[in-house]
Amino acid sequence: MASSFASSARFSKTQSGVCYSVFFTPRVTVRCCETAKEPPRSKSKLQVGSPIIIVEAPKVIKTAASMPCLRANSGLVKPGDVGRIVSRKPKDLWAVRLSIGTYLLDGKYFKALELEE
Repeated sequence: MASSFASSARFSKTQSGVCYSVFFTPRVTVRCCETAKEPPRSKSKLQVGSPIIIVEAPKVIKTAASMPCLRANSGLVKPGDVGRIVSRKPKDLWAVRLSIGTYLLDGKYFKALELEE
């Protein structure tokens, strides 16, 4: 689909006593071209409400409160802890509800917990 925008303007210019009239018509053409189709991304197993398990203890943890607090992880969050995702934040950051509270954790510190039914 191509769109074309046109506007015209008339300019008069005086140089050394001679008057020049210039008729100016700028033209902009916008075209949408199809790019190579990317394969659809596999749907992440992680979503709000998903159970997770901590695979690596983060060095620092940040609370997910309205006034967040950043502190060194002194054994509060350990590998093997189980929690549930509360919300998704930008750049692979997740609010995770653990038994000790809700913390903001990077996606590299946990994985989806596979529950057998």
